[in-house]
Amino acid sequence: MVEASDLELVERTLEGEHRAFEVLVRRWERPIFSLAYRLSGSDEEARDVCQETFLAAFRHLKSFRGEAKFSSWLYRIALNAWHSRQRRQPAESLSLEEQAETRGFDPPDTDNALDERLLRDERAQLVRRALAALPAEMRQVIVMKEYEGLKFHEIAEVLGIPVSTVKTRLYTGLNLLRRRLEGLGFSPGKE
Repeated sequence: MVEASDLELVERTLEGEHRAFEVLVRRWERPIFSLAYRLSGSDEEARDVCQETFLAAFRHLKSFRGEAKFSSWLYRIALNAWHSRQRRQPAESLSLEEQAETRGFDPPDTDNALDERLLRDERAQLVRRALAALPAEMRQVIVMKEYEGLKFHEIAEVLGIPVSTVKTRLYTGLNLLRRRLEGLGFSPGKE
């Protein structure tokens, strides 16, 4: 059953074979969790979004018509779950710079003899914070393209927008991300 296509597994699930849906969950759990984690920056939030995604997918599996790839349909559900959770939570009103100050974060000092792993972790944390400060529509495109490896047409399909809009959001978002990082004294090319 593991070798079965997503569409075959959907059909088997709809015929009452619930183990087929378990295979779909195992197949797509990591990518959906990864997407949710990169969007939210929180392990707990990502687990909740992942759980909500698969519950909604199971409940609405009959609505999957196979016109789009199952992965695109599932990513769309995950994005909707994330957006719903965002609307329920109060927005953090601090700017990225204020967040860095209140959390006591200093950009890494490359002249220091810090352990390389610690330096990478600090850089990754800074990038996550800068990414989290971007508008949601840019953040989700960056995450899907740069972290999840989706192609422009796949992102357009998931979001229901033209490919040109995907490209605009990606390039605008990446430029904004770069400027935010540089404003904090970090340049992605720094080593």
